[in-house]
Amino acid sequence: MTSSVFNMSNEISGIQGAWQGGPCPQCGDDMPANVVHCMTCRALLNSELSEDSVEIPAFIPLPEIQEMKTARARGHFVRCGGCREELRIAAKYVGATVQCRHCNHGFEYDNDVERIAMYATCPHCSAEIRASAQFVGQNVACRFCQGPLKLHS
Repeated sequence: MTSSVFNMSNEISGIQGAWQGGPCPQCGDDMPANVVHCMTCRALLNSELSEDSVEIPAFIPLPEIQEMKTARARGHFVRCGGCREELRIAAKYVGATVQCRHCNHGFEYDNDVERIAMYATCPHCSAEIRASAQFVGQNVACRFCQGPLKLHS
């Protein structure tokens, strides 16, 4: 036997004050049985209930979610093949022969050079960030503004 919401009050004994269906006392629109509020004027249909005493909470806006932005390397920190000193070389010199300022050792600045880290500008706050080579290609946060970044070499 199936029952619908409209005739449930007839099957359950002992329900006091349940709306039996019919015209709304305020607007006159026909409402089905067992509804609490009129669907048209929102009047309370059950005489045993009172209006909600729960206050509506104040609207608190959520913080904006920052967009994941890409930080491209402006250059790299590399090891000199001669003296093993750390050198900062701009990305525009990739493929060129460069010279160490400490020992004057010349070498080709290409993918075979040991890269320690990269440096880039944060697209959120414009601060210069240094990121270890192990984080290239990963999602990280700027240490200055906490903006989400994807690092590209």
